[in-house]
Formats: sequence, C-alpha cells, structure tokens
Amino acid sequence: MISYEKHEGYGRIAMASPPVNAIGKQFVADFHAVLDKVDADGPMSALVIESRQRTFCAGADLALVASYFEKPDGPLEMLDYVRSLHTLFNRIEALPMVTIAAVNGVALGGGLELALSCDLRVIKESASVGLPEAKVGMIPGAGGTQRLTRLCGEGIAKRIILAGDLAKGQQAVEFGIAQYWASDDEFDARVTALAEQIAGLSAGALRWSKFCIAGAVDPAVDGFARELAVPLDIMRTQEARERVTAFFNRKS
Repeated sequence: MISYEKHEGYGRIAMASPPVNAIGKQFVADFHAVLDKVDADGPMSALVIESRQRTFCAGADLALVASYFEKPDGPLEMLDYVRSLHTLFNRIEALPMVTIAAVNGVALGGGLELALSCDLRVIKESASVGLPEAKVGMIPGAGGTQRLTRLCGEGIAKRIILAGDLAKGQQAVEFGIAQYWASDDEFDARVTALAEQIAGLSAGALRWSKFCIAGAVDPAVDGFARELAVPLDIMRTQEARERVTAFFNRKS
C-alpha cells in the first residue's frame, strides 16, 4: 500500500507494504497511481517519500526475480521488470518539485535506487544503505550504477557496488549519498522541517532550478544556455512579480 497526503506547500508519499516495502509489480503500479494524484494536485514545492515500515525499502521482490529463472521467457520478463523500475525512478527524478527521500531504515538495492532518484536524501543515524546485488549474482541495474557514480564519484560507487560496503547514517552523508542525517529521535522532525523550509520557496523557481541543475550534469546539454533562457519565462509569471514586490516592500 502506498498513500499520499497534501500539506501546506508540500506532499508526502508513504510506503506501507509489509514487511520491507519490496518492489514488485503491484508496488510499481501503486506508486504510479499515487504519482498521478501528485500530478493532478497542482504546484507544490516539495514531496517527501517515506516509509511506514522499519525498513525504508529492501529493493526488488526477490521471489519475483527468482521466478523468472524458472520460465523459458524469464530473461525477457526480467528485462521488462527492470525497465518498469527505470520508468518509475525516471518519473520521480523528473518531478517538478523538490523530492526528499526520508531514509528511516535499511535502503538496499532498488530501495537505494529509489532514494537516489530523489533530489535530497535525509538518513536516520541507525539506517544503512547499499547496493548488494553482486551477492546474488546481479547488478544494480535500475539506475544504481549510473546515479550513484554521478552523485558520489567512481571511487565511492566502486566501494558500494564492487566491494559491497554499506554506508550508515553520517557516513552516508560523508560519502555524498545523502545530504542530511539526523539522530533516531530527531529524524521525523528533521524531515518535516526540511519539507516546510522548501515549501516556503517558489515552486516555479525550484522547478526551473532543477531544470538548470540537470543541464549541468548532462554533457549533451548547454547548461549556461538554459540559465539564460529561464529568466524570460520566470519574468512572465505573476508569482515572481509578487515575491519580488513583497521582498522590497518588506525592506522599505
């Protein structure tokens, strides 16, 4: 089960598929259905993705993966399944608002890949993250090899993927996997405070900022050209006019 709540300026998606939020076909379908609600809800500045289980997300449904080895068309079905994960995580990455993964517990394999598709990650001190697919003869093929390397660099990616290291709490921040960490007692409040902080910012400006940042990490895109193009659109919005006017009225 995956639920969605709208708050003042931000939303919250909660994963609650016992016991460990394993990513099966129904999980993917339910997540898309919730994202449809987010899309229909109008502009917001932030979206928290969190878990109602002790585990954030343990990754792929291994029973489903194992079943593919017993079928003649199993490899093709497995490819379709992995493609469905790419589609979901790419959709999360492309959302216009700032996405926050609230990593309250273990995030392994596809669970970490889900978190990596978000803009920001807050990790609980006791939580661990990793990409241990090599232990079962697989690779982190739902974006893990790419997003982790782009985010943390080749060295850290090789530690996590090739050596099978786990990163816990503050270490995940030191590695660059997460941007924030909080003690177990303060975690929920820290996530909410961050969401509320971002909720006070312009949804339009955040959307365009994400667009420009994406251009900075894509070698096929001229990020500076994006920066020059964006002000034309921003200056035409009523929100920008009102925010600038309010700022100067407050100073005067």
